[in-house]
Amino acid sequence: MKKFLTVVLMLCMVATSVVFAGGSKEPATSSVAVSSDAPGWKAAAANPIEFDWYLHFSWFARHWGDSVVSKYITEKTGVSLNFVVPAGNEAEKLNAMIAGDALPDFITIGWWEGQVNQMIDADLVYALDELAEKYDPYFFNVVNNDLMGWYRKDNGHVYGYPNSSYTPADYVTYEGQLTSNETFLVRKDMYEAIGSPDMSTPEGFVAALKKAKEMFPTVNGQPLIPFAANEFGDIGEASITKILPHFLAINPEQNGKFIDYNLGLTENTEYVRWLKALNTASREGLISTDIFVDKRSQIEEKAAQGRYFALFFQNCDMVTAQNTLYAADPNSIYIAVDGPKNSKGEAHKLGGGGIAGWTVTLISKNCKDPARAIQFLTYLISEEGLMDCYFGKEGETYNMVNGVPTFTPEVYDLKMNNNEKQETEIGTQWTYWMLQNTAWSDKFGKEYAPAVEQPYLWSMKYATSYAAYDGLTLPVGSDEDLIYQEIQREWGKVLVNLIQAKSDAEFNKIINDFNKFKKDLGVDKVIEAQTAMMKVQKAKLGM
Repeated sequence: MKKFLTVVLMLCMVATSVVFAGGSKEPATSSVAVSSDAPGWKAAAANPIEFDWYLHFSWFARHWGDSVVSKYITEKTGVSLNFVVPAGNEAEKLNAMIAGDALPDFITIGWWEGQVNQMIDADLVYALDELAEKYDPYFFNVVNNDLMGWYRKDNGHVYGYPNSSYTPADYVTYEGQLTSNETFLVRKDMYEAIGSPDMSTPEGFVAALKKAKEMFPTVNGQPLIPFAANEFGDIGEASITKILPHFLAINPEQNGKFIDYNLGLTENTEYVRWLKALNTASREGLISTDIFVDKRSQIEEKAAQGRYFALFFQNCDMVTAQNTLYAADPNSIYIAVDGPKNSKGEAHKLGGGGIAGWTVTLISKNCKDPARAIQFLTYLISEEGLMDCYFGKEGETYNMVNGVPTFTPEVYDLKMNNNEKQETEIGTQWTYWMLQNTAWSDKFGKEYAPAVEQPYLWSMKYATSYAAYDGLTLPVGSDEDLIYQEIQREWGKVLVNLIQAKSDAEFNKIINDFNKFKKDLGVDKVIEAQTAMMKVQKAKLGM
């Protein structure tokens, strides 16, 4: 009987543990004193922990533990990080993790990606407000309530926290100081050599490319590439699809309806006018087939070699190339000039930082310690965490000078002249950008290295808020989303065909066929759904 009871007891214990494990994905968490008066991370800092942090960007190449800043943060908080970065297609990697319920502790992803709502709807990520209430109420002392309101779902919970976000209030506070990453760049020495022409009209644009190719047929023995843009992919290309409309001052809201740039603005006469300019340039041999196949790493490599004359590219990703060119010859860098304009010659309306920010960070329900995770997130978005991430360690990477944090001469020199080394060895200035608060860092003033200064300063007069149109992501798997995705895939093929069309007649046929394809597929349903979402968001902003 004793043996029998022992066996029964053991089976009951096993059954209980199985039921407990199956009934909740939440693992055991660190025991901390919960208080709204003090951050939880300080109480837990003595216990080391490593989190796996997925970044949905295959180009990210930094590591945790190599730099002064990362070592300092680990020493202070007890938290170290293992960055998980997809080697190839980001969507395939993340979709596989979602399907296999194998999400790591943290996930950082562009707010516009459909997987954000997919993870929330599938109950794969925690509500940050619920975690904070349970494990770190101090979170509510440091969050931006405008951002919490923006990201709050219909159920009242917030699942992701953004970086690089600018609220409407920030646009008032920093009027005339905000920048845009959307730039039309030309190689300075070549541009000046051909007379610094006006490239804001289709005729001037094509003529400048032609003259540059005639005067500079090669660069260090390699053919000049007169014009290039972002990487082309299955759903198109970012600069021509999304940035060109801003240069042309095309508002995404037309007659009260939201017209998504990703659907291809092939019914907009101003946009088509510039697609024809690109087609003309292609037919005249001014657009190399390389631009349709080169990946981002190849684009950045060719930019660093100075092989492009004109480049439609985001300025923030030109830092390494610009520093390389500047070191060889300060006149060989790329400068921003007024690019394509509409037929009225109106000023550009370039996208500045939006309230949705750039990325959102979520905590997976697979997280090995949700308490430590929310505490670490609280630390990163707090004043102390922002100071540590941006300036580093006082006395080592910066000093207080008249009450203002000031980089040491050594760090400042690296920041200005060798940012690659600065990021890998020192790690200040948002090297670890997952929860960066650029509006916060703006208050310390902006100072740019000579190699990258001009495009940033140039963009200030054009920076525009498109906050009302952020985050109009259709529910994954909905009829509207399926239509949207299919149109995007078709646009990816159509854009290349339009640029490479052999005649005006072929160009016009491609446009007409695509417009019919969209209409027949049900683009109006997409417009209607996104317009309804836009109205909700405008109401949030009091617009």
